[in-house]
Amino acid sequence: MADIGKDIERPLGQTLRPQRKASRGISGGALAAMAAVLAVIGISGAIALREKPFRKPEEVAVSTPKVVAAPTTPAPPPAPAPVAAATPQASTPMKSGGPQIIHVQTEEVDGPPKAAIVIRDPSTLGQNLKVAHIPDRALIEASETGPLPMRSADGRRPFDVYARPWSGARGARVAIVIGGLAVSQTGTQAAIAKLPAEVTLAFAPQGNSIGRWMQAARQSGHEIVMQVPLEPFDYPNVNPGRNTLTVSASPDENLKSLHWALSRTTNYTGVMNYMGARFSADASAMQPFMAELGKRGLAYIDDGSSSRSVAPDLALKDGVPFVAGDMAIDAVQDRGEILKKLDSLEATARAKGSAVGIGSAFDITVDTVTSWIAEAKKRGIEIVPISAVAIDPQKG
Repeated sequence: MADIGKDIERPLGQTLRPQRKASRGISGGALAAMAAVLAVIGISGAIALREKPFRKPEEVAVSTPKVVAAPTTPAPPPAPAPVAAATPQASTPMKSGGPQIIHVQTEEVDGPPKAAIVIRDPSTLGQNLKVAHIPDRALIEASETGPLPMRSADGRRPFDVYARPWSGARGARVAIVIGGLAVSQTGTQAAIAKLPAEVTLAFAPQGNSIGRWMQAARQSGHEIVMQVPLEPFDYPNVNPGRNTLTVSASPDENLKSLHWALSRTTNYTGVMNYMGARFSADASAMQPFMAELGKRGLAYIDDGSSSRSVAPDLALKDGVPFVAGDMAIDAVQDRGEILKKLDSLEATARAKGSAVGIGSAFDITVDTVTSWIAEAKKRGIEIVPISAVAIDPQKG
């Protein structure tokens, strides 16, 4: 009766199925599933027990050749393309005739050593323009009147150390020297600011604030020379100024006057006469003067105003770099006349290879020279410092 009651309560359409006896074994599907689970557990355990798994990515062979991961220390900024392409070693020998890349090893600090790269270009001569206003202490002799230029213990000359670099290329070269700097403060400031850096500036020893103007000129890239007053004809009616070197003075007196002019500032390559037609024609007066320049490693720039100057022969004898001016460019203070002189300089440079013009720091001269140089460069004329056209007996 109990079974009949259960059948009555069962929903229509569902018949009672016979019950199966429980299986005494495990089916094949269950065994396969269990095997898969055990395999996963085994692999996971092996990975977990492995020493520092995947902690050394740099030792994983990604491809052939082996790729080594970059160090964790921050890399220096990328070098310019030409340097990055080269891979010289620290032991690479020095080579001459071109720029050199030198690796300088620094101290090792908590990691692999770092190397700095220094580029050295032997074609760039003279003092670095960024520090050109700083005197080289090895080239200074202390005196009662101030610092005197001198050769260094290793033989370096102010003529070489303070020379402005130039290309060294062949071609038409024009050197222009503008004198009278430091006499007029406004005129000096304008000349330094306006004139191209290739123009050489000459300072008058009687000027004011010469040290300050020297620094400004050198920081602007100019090579500089010091003017020295020498006795002209009809002296003292025509008077170059204080401490003029004269024919009648003794050699010691003239050297004292020369030292006064030389000590007015530093960082110049040579001296240029201011007047001096009579003095420069007298060999007995010029000889001690020129010998002193040779001893101190300075050049002599003759402004070319006197055809009787004995300076060329004495300069060769005493080992003094020598330059003679070809013409005064501003004897007539007129823009048109100055331009004619400058064009004549260009013609001389094309014919002879170089030419030297001498002028003064007048406003009209500064403005005319500045505009002419801009055009001359377009015509292939190179404007060079005065040292670039000097005849140097010590260099053959």
